[in-house]
Amino acid sequence: MTTPSLQRRLGLGDAVFIGLGSMVGAGVFAVWAPAADAAGAGLLVGLAIAAVVAFGNATSSAQLAAAHPTSGGTYAYGRAELGPWWGFVAGWGFVVGKTASCAAMALTFAAYAAPAGWERPVAIAAVVALTAVNWFGVTRTAGAARVIVVITLGALAAAVTAAFSGGASPGWLTSDTLWSAGPYGILQSAGLLFFAFAGYARIATMGEEVRDPRRIIPRAIVVAFVIALAVYGVVAVAVLGALGPAGVAASTEPVAEAAARSGWAWIGVVVRVGAAAGSLGALLALIAGVSRTAFAMSRERDLPGVLDRVHPRWHVPHRAELTVGALVVVLVALVDLRGAIGFSSFGVLLYYFVANVAALRQRGPARRYPQALQIVGAIGCLVLAVTLPWPSVVAGVVVVAVGVAYRAIRVRRAA
Repeated sequence: MTTPSLQRRLGLGDAVFIGLGSMVGAGVFAVWAPAADAAGAGLLVGLAIAAVVAFGNATSSAQLAAAHPTSGGTYAYGRAELGPWWGFVAGWGFVVGKTASCAAMALTFAAYAAPAGWERPVAIAAVVALTAVNWFGVTRTAGAARVIVVITLGALAAAVTAAFSGGASPGWLTSDTLWSAGPYGILQSAGLLFFAFAGYARIATMGEEVRDPRRIIPRAIVVAFVIALAVYGVVAVAVLGALGPAGVAASTEPVAEAAARSGWAWIGVVVRVGAAAGSLGALLALIAGVSRTAFAMSRERDLPGVLDRVHPRWHVPHRAELTVGALVVVLVALVDLRGAIGFSSFGVLLYYFVANVAALRQRGPARRYPQALQIVGAIGCLVLAVTLPWPSVVAGVVVVAVGVAYRAIRVRRAA
């Protein structure tokens, strides 16, 4: 009897929309306040730094994906290029950090979409519904991502237009305001804004479900990254111009408040719909990406082997998806993780540090991009990780230590 396997059904457009669903998600509505609090108008410099580091990471991921078109992303690449421990650290940081992000995205969706007092039940319902979408095949995931991304981009376009039409906050952009927070504040904002670009990992984690992966995955990663960078740049200028750095830092909904300066009565509803759709898009792609990494780790027995099954009809890692969905439901029910951006950023920065080191080792036909990009990406990941808010750094180090201890015990028992 043939063992069911994942099937290659995703084309270039599908992969780009899955990546955009992760990058142009709830982060574009939520990340500005903490970044402005850290750096003021200097968040624009932070955004540029985050983009440079992220581009290094994106090209490393693209190069690795072309050579290793398999599920698991950097977990699989780290194992293949550097060894099992490197892969495990990357995969563990990704699964734990992004599972927390799933809960955060579900709660963010409910904050925009649910009546007061119903946030947690609505968030749980969203997790269950999107887990079901993923269950019924990767083409359903891609189709839902297309719809959600179009709604989100449409809402952002309306919000940015409204923000620009409402007039600019005076004197918000000068050489003094750009650099007033100093290097540490700007780097801290860059670490927080890096959260915005981490979505191209979703494309790489689905390497066994993309047609012609050696050609499509590298192209999809770069295309999605460029589109997301343009969106974030325009939105950053719009919110800072409308509210000023202090106004953005003090706002709980900076995009909505910037758009409201236009006086357009209907714009608030549009922004709320866009934010809710963006949260759903991020959540959909996150559940898919985390489950594929968990599936890959299970195949190597770095997670329990029961998770490595593929559904015989729908050809998805259904046990991994159900497990991830169940864990997210528990987190949503018990913990408020909407402040998990910093913690998630630490795990993702560690994940991409491993990706850059792995890509740096590639030689011959596997090499597609200059090694300088991987060096910039690796150094940038380390710098941004250690300049995150200290609670995020401490939480990230603890989570990694727990994972290392778990694997050390498992390896010792298997010996």
